[in-house]
Amino acid sequence: MHIVIMGCGRVGSGLARALAKAGHSVAIIDREPAAFRRLGPDFHGQQVQGVGFDRDTLIAARISEAHAFAAVSSGDNSNIIAARVAREQFGVETVVARIYDPKRAQVYERLGIPTVATVPWTTDRLLRAVVPDGLISEWRDPSGTITVVNIPYHRGWIGRGLSELESHLGVRAAFVVRFGTGLLPTRDTVVQEGDLIYAAVLSAETQRVADLAEVAPDEAGA
Repeated sequence: MHIVIMGCGRVGSGLARALAKAGHSVAIIDREPAAFRRLGPDFHGQQVQGVGFDRDTLIAARISEAHAFAAVSSGDNSNIIAARVAREQFGVETVVARIYDPKRAQVYERLGIPTVATVPWTTDRLLRAVVPDGLISEWRDPSGTITVVNIPYHRGWIGRGLSELESHLGVRAAFVVRFGTGLLPTRDTVVQEGDLIYAAVLSAETQRVADLAEVAPDEAGA
């Protein structure tokens, strides 16, 4: 995957190193050349000097090839503008924006831009946002038999019943994070745009569940 990151502070540089180490192609943007020193000598991704929401800068970072875009600079407004440019002008499907003011999170997420606040933020959470394929364990029981994972479901499930998705995948939804707030699902819960679905899965079944979740419900016969 090719992933573009705006902002080479501690957050952006950490994310870039982690993604590059995992074998992904990475381009990182910052207006200050000195910021790239945080990447260290072993980083071999692309370093682009410029403003992260400038079209020419994004094109230089190969935004047209990007599978994901993360805006993690120090400014809320810059992050949201850049994320919207990546989504709306370049068609990047997976975008995430770092946000300092959690009160704005619901507004931004209604625009289709997942946001990550600074207090609960970790590089691992951003990795799950920009690399949605596969399942990463959030919790395991002491025996290692059961794990709680963030389900990377296909967009085709949006607007359909969560219980239908549970039945198709053979999992049990533990909770849903919607607009930054957790909720316990009921039999009437419908999957909405931006929902983060956490489900209990047998550890031995995680790969099967991940593969099934990537398939559109119509293709899966659901």
